[in-house]
Amino acid sequence: MDLSKYPLDIILVPLSFCLTACYHGYIWQSSKAQNTTTSIGITMKRRARWVQSILQENKKKDILGVQSLRNLLMSTILSATVAMLINTALAALANNTYNAFRLHGGGILGLQGGPMVVLKYASISLLLLISFLCSSMGVGFIIEGNFLLNAPADAVMFDGHVEKMIKRGWVLATVGNRVLFSTFPFLLWLYGPVALAVSSVGLILVFYCFDFESTGLKQAHIIKH
Repeated sequence: MDLSKYPLDIILVPLSFCLTACYHGYIWQSSKAQNTTTSIGITMKRRARWVQSILQENKKKDILGVQSLRNLLMSTILSATVAMLINTALAALANNTYNAFRLHGGGILGLQGGPMVVLKYASISLLLLISFLCSSMGVGFIIEGNFLLNAPADAVMFDGHVEKMIKRGWVLATVGNRVLFSTFPFLLWLYGPVALAVSSVGLILVFYCFDFESTGLKQAHIIKH
């Protein structure tokens, strides 16, 4: 297997992975800043205040807290289910794909030899398993926070623990969801490294619109009025 004949795989695949990883690393660091403008950072602060308001008025807002966490719980379970369904489908298709890929070749499609096919499926499966693991752990933390949220009003000792559990659950659910979306460019890697690179750039642009531009438009609208 001569890798020098397929420079696109060597260049575009690591570049696409580094672009996605660096973008999310930047988003995570920006979300922890004091005056953050990212949707993730703003949502984290708003949810912390929301938990505090629920705990301060436990008798009046306990049903609201349970219903809100139920919606978050359902979306996290959906992400974990989709990740496992795609992973199962990949396992079923892996046995029938090897011979089909041996019929194709070329610079644009990239390297399609047996080891590369295994590497592609293993990379996609690993990302899906990470997404499922994060979403599953997020479900556990959210359920734990849901129980503690309905603790008696005099149990002040649990207040900090409730906020910590819900925050961990939401962060893990967000990570699982982002990893799941980041898996789709690697699915297109099956059609070649060019498709992987283009879809990775497109996905980062979509993430940027949700992470920055949406919050900027909201803030501009608030200032205008």
